[in-house]
Amino acid sequence: MTIPRLLAASAFVTTMAISSAMPAAAQEREIRLSGFGAMSGVVRSFGINSKAALEAAADEINKSGGVKLGDGTKGKIVIDYFDDRCNAEEGISVTRRIASTSSLVGIGPTCSNVAEPLFGVLQKKVGDAGDSGLQFPIFTDVAIKGGLAKISEWAFRNVPDEGAMYAALFQWLKKTRPELKTIFGGVEEDFAHSRATWYAVMKEVAAKEGFEIKGEAKWLLADTNFTNQAREARRAAADIVAISAHPFTTCGMLKELGRQGVKPKLVIGLTSSSSLETLQGCAAEAEAIIIPTSFAPVTPEARAAADRAAKFNGSLDLHSGAAYEIVAILKDVIEGEGVLAKSDTVQADRAKIRNGLSKLTETKGLIGISKRTEEGEAVKPFLFVHAKGGKWEVLHNPTK
Repeated sequence: MTIPRLLAASAFVTTMAISSAMPAAAQEREIRLSGFGAMSGVVRSFGINSKAALEAAADEINKSGGVKLGDGTKGKIVIDYFDDRCNAEEGISVTRRIASTSSLVGIGPTCSNVAEPLFGVLQKKVGDAGDSGLQFPIFTDVAIKGGLAKISEWAFRNVPDEGAMYAALFQWLKKTRPELKTIFGGVEEDFAHSRATWYAVMKEVAAKEGFEIKGEAKWLLADTNFTNQAREARRAAADIVAISAHPFTTCGMLKELGRQGVKPKLVIGLTSSSSLETLQGCAAEAEAIIIPTSFAPVTPEARAAADRAAKFNGSLDLHSGAAYEIVAILKDVIEGEGVLAKSDTVQADRAKIRNGLSKLTETKGLIGISKRTEEGEAVKPFLFVHAKGGKWEVLHNPTK
């Protein structure tokens, strides 16, 4: 045999040997999941943390053997993440771009003012031949404004029910702090979540439970001066100040309240502000603020997930914790529905995932079991936390 033929034969044998030795690796397929949210702007920390949580959860699943696909092949989860800048038009554009790829699910967005119009471009009713809306499953981790999943049967959320959370909080306060009678509200007027939570949740629930509303102050997400708003709070002299705002302006208002010597008996915060960003921005001023949240590192699973997210340069809170849970939920759905993750089964796989999500009645979360509604919403367990010594500590568990 000539040297060239000998080398060719040797190379062939080597290639066959390697192929035989690693059949699983050769057959492994990519399962592409695409996250999107705010990676820039005032609320960019939410997108940064969600991205880290998605990557951490995917990494854990991949290291533990991956995902079993419908034909027995092992799948490896691959995460993409896109910045929609908390802008509705950009969010819709990003989603259409994702839907044109091999991605099977979109996970996001951060902002409710993006989620609401985005869900509107999805097909409203599955199988409606007269509806040309986008047939692409969206599973939301952050945008929390109430009732949005009902817009489309392709939309699902893993966010808590703020109505139930604040109702439980005010009922608990009524029993444990009977001296508190009046409340003053502060709200980010231009942010869909903050606005909805104050007017449709906090304010209504407080009044229903017998608290007197002494007034409200308004500001914008990008504001940095809260002099007039704190002055209004001082004039109201309410027992409780409720701040329906995200970390940046929550800290701005708290600092100005302190500067003006306003000392309410209690401060209540927005769910989204039960985050590391609030403590980084104003730990001293936030001391003792009470917030209901659907995440705290109170279980071994939650602590382990938080440690994993930290390795991907993020922190877990009720939003990024929800993103982490979504990846685990999708793994179960993909396996249960026989998804194939092949280049010619993308749309069929998306339909399988949508159908699988629609059938869920409960899912396992980081701090307990979440129930699922027919409209695609979650009913999640929650806790009351307060800021203490620069950390979030559990103040009360309503389920106990």
